[in-house]
This record gives sequence, structure tokens and C-alpha cells, in this order.
Amino acid sequence: MIRKPLLTLLAAAGLALAALPGAAAEGGHIEDIDFSFEGPFGSFDQHQLQRGLQVYQEVCSACHGIRQVYFRNLGDPGGPQMSEEQVRAFTALYEVEDKETGDTRPATLSDHFPPNTGAGAPDLSLMAKSRAGFHGPAGTGINQLINGIGGPEYIHAILTGYTGEEKEEAGATFYENHAFPSGWIKMPPPLMDDAVTYIDGHPADVDHMAEDVAAFLMWTAEPKMMARKEAGMTAVIFLGAFAVLLYLTNKKIWARVKRKH
Repeated sequence: MIRKPLLTLLAAAGLALAALPGAAAEGGHIEDIDFSFEGPFGSFDQHQLQRGLQVYQEVCSACHGIRQVYFRNLGDPGGPQMSEEQVRAFTALYEVEDKETGDTRPATLSDHFPPNTGAGAPDLSLMAKSRAGFHGPAGTGINQLINGIGGPEYIHAILTGYTGEEKEEAGATFYENHAFPSGWIKMPPPLMDDAVTYIDGHPADVDHMAEDVAAFLMWTAEPKMMARKEAGMTAVIFLGAFAVLLYLTNKKIWARVKRKH
């Protein structure tokens, strides 16, 4: 008696999700990656973030910016954790626009990374965070909750999803990419094997570089993730201890009354 209405309800819910905008556009093939920062106890890999910064600097920065990140954040605990000398040397490579005069000047530690609007490409500093909700039915993020697939996996899949096929359409060149929802993307393949040379000798094939830069972009989206996790864990422990104390107190207060009954 109950089974038939339940099946009808589930079928109706499935049809409703399929009819929502964007539900049919998911399409792309995304695989889960075991990133070190996932889960309540995960943390960023300092060396991976430094490699990802190198990939961004030498490859991605030609078209994309990360304007939400301060130069000083490169030395923060839980991030790339570069030394002060390294951060200052890296900052010296950049020039920024002075908001008061409108002229360019050497960047300082208190400046953001300058935006890159020349190629019309999107800023990457929030890409990993914003793309986390694009997986699952109608962009609900179901895959991230169930399968652990989020924004960094999306970025890795896009960077490694090129097939080598191209097509011309409306005067523009499109590249086949099995991770992109439509299957074709206007961005040419940005990575190739040994495009960078890692100082630590880590393999620099496309797959590893894609993982490194995806992890780095996740950090640019959430540079205070480790502090947030620590605060959350502290709160959970405190609330747990407080709940135990409340239970014991309540039990002691009402013990005499319960004995009478």
C-alpha cells in the first residue's frame, strides 16, 4: 500500500530535478581526488601549495589573476608558509596601481595580487570555492557531500580533460574537454608535461601540476581554512564537555525526587 505512492513521489522528485535549470548541463566527467585538506581533520600540504603557486605564477598568471589574496598571506601558517625573505622577494616581482595617484608602484606585503584583465579571463582566487556547488543535481553540491567531489576536483578535471580535438565555431577555436559541461571549451590546454621545473624535484606531468594548482586555488579561496577547522573542533569539544556536565548536574539535582517515586 505504501510502496506505490512512495515510488511515485520519488519519480516526481527526479523529474522535477531534471527540469530545473542547469540540471542537464552538468555532464562533465569529474573524479574524486584525495586532497590532504579534505575532511574535518585535513590540512593543506605546504609543499604542494608552493608548487601550485609556481604553476600559477609561470603558467596561469598570463591570463588569470588572484586579486582576493594578499601578498603577506603567502607566509601565513597553514598556507604556503614561505619565509619573510621569500615573500618579500616574490612581492618585489609585482607592480600595483596606487589607488590615490593612479600610477603604478612596487607592490608591498599589504597589497593584493594585481588583477589580470588583459585576456578577459576570470579571476581564480574564488574559483575553487564557487565551483564546489556545480556538482550534483541542479548545482546542489550533492556529489561534494556524498562523493567528496568539489571545486578543486573540478579544476583538476578541466586541466586534465583535454582530448586534443579542436573545432572552429563562429570564428573562434574550441577545444574538446570531457570535464566541461558542454564538452567544448574556449580555453586552450594550459598545461603540458614539464611546463615547469619544481625545485623539490617533484614530478611535473600534467596530472601532478593540475593537482598542485587546484590545491593552491583552494587555498586562495579559503586561506583561513585551518584556523576555521581548529576553532570548530575546539567548539565541538567544549560543547561536548558542557553537555556532559549539564547531564550530570541534572541527574544530581533530580536524584532525590526520583528516589521518592
